[in-house]
Amino acid sequence: MKRNLLSVFALLLGTLFLFLGNGLHGLLLPVRGSYEGYSTTVLGLLGTSWATGFVLGCLLAPNVVKRIGHVRAFSGFISLIAIIALTTGIVVDDYWWVILRAVTGFSTAGTSMIIESWLNERATNESRGMIFSLYITITLIGVVAGQMLIPMADVSTPVLFMVCGIFYCVAMLPTTLSTAASPQPLKTVELDLKGLYRNSPVSFAGILLIGIANGAYGTLGAVFGAKAGLSQSTIAIMMSVTIFAGAAMQLPAGRMSDRIDRRYVLAALSAVAALAGFVMAIVQPTEVYLLIAIIAVYGAAANALYPIAVAHANDFAAAEDFVKVSGGLLLLFGIGTIIGPTLGGPVMSVTGPFSLFLVTATAHTLITAYAIIRSRRRAPLPAASKETFQTIASSTGPVTTPEGMALNPRAASQPDADEGVSDERSPMAGAT
Repeated sequence: MKRNLLSVFALLLGTLFLFLGNGLHGLLLPVRGSYEGYSTTVLGLLGTSWATGFVLGCLLAPNVVKRIGHVRAFSGFISLIAIIALTTGIVVDDYWWVILRAVTGFSTAGTSMIIESWLNERATNESRGMIFSLYITITLIGVVAGQMLIPMADVSTPVLFMVCGIFYCVAMLPTTLSTAASPQPLKTVELDLKGLYRNSPVSFAGILLIGIANGAYGTLGAVFGAKAGLSQSTIAIMMSVTIFAGAAMQLPAGRMSDRIDRRYVLAALSAVAALAGFVMAIVQPTEVYLLIAIIAVYGAAANALYPIAVAHANDFAAAEDFVKVSGGLLLLFGIGTIIGPTLGGPVMSVTGPFSLFLVTATAHTLITAYAIIRSRRRAPLPAASKETFQTIASSTGPVTTPEGMALNPRAASQPDADEGVSDERSPMAGAT
């Protein structure tokens, strides 16, 4: 086990610096944009643009890697990210930022897929769970630590943009200097929307709506904070609390969903997230501690929904379809994150910053209603037939790729193609 972990230590160290840059740059742009007076519609388009690039990267990056190899592709992708981070600190223009953000999203998908495929190559069935957990933990720490750097310098200067560039350059070193053999070619994921809906209508609709809510908050949460008069340090704390609360809630909520109908857990958590959103929109708290407390409740409920929806879909999918179903849902989540900021920006422009939570609350209310409706149309799966819940890194946006789904410990239990399906579940079939 120690030998397996040592073989990926350098790669995980590079991953930490990659997500330090991602967390810092992702929060820095909307904070600086608010300082420059950019409209919430334009700032929302930053998230839309990034998510669009990320989804396209998941679909197209494998072809780039196949042509030029893992090391060259990784160097190219991360060089683009670093160049763009530095350029956005020099060229302070909202329209250029929106365009460049799409390139960042595409390149982020490419770098993440390469890292995750490398980890897959090094993982054995015995070490897969540990490596997967370390990867999720490192991405979480990286994003949060990057966000917490916001108060360390004046956002009106290029200093923090330069720090992003440094982080990205350091992230490049472990992989480019490695003498290890390149991993196997990246997997191409098919987005079979009809198959995903047939497999689980609740997961299909739920993942899309979760993407809309998380995309809106993940992109515009910092904008809300700036427009509501919060300090830079408070904004960083608010965004970090959202992520930590969601991470802490994943395991207890997941274990609960292993014991009772996952649709009830989805409905209950969505109802809590919707209630927190409506309270924020109606009360509009000015006391920082009260605001952070409500945000913590919101983050705990909203960010625990994604892995439960994925687990519910996998309950009704054949074992060999795990990566296909989970990867397809991830891309569907990405589509939702494209829609969320596009809706949230104009709504905030017209009705004020607190109306961001009306957008998220509406999405969560729809999840609650649809999950309850579907639960009355088909009996729940017996607890003994459910797949064991696994945490998945997707808090405020897609922070993993279909390659990361293959790193999940459950992927190791998939039967070979010639073994057939051992249970009653059929590939991509069976509506619930």
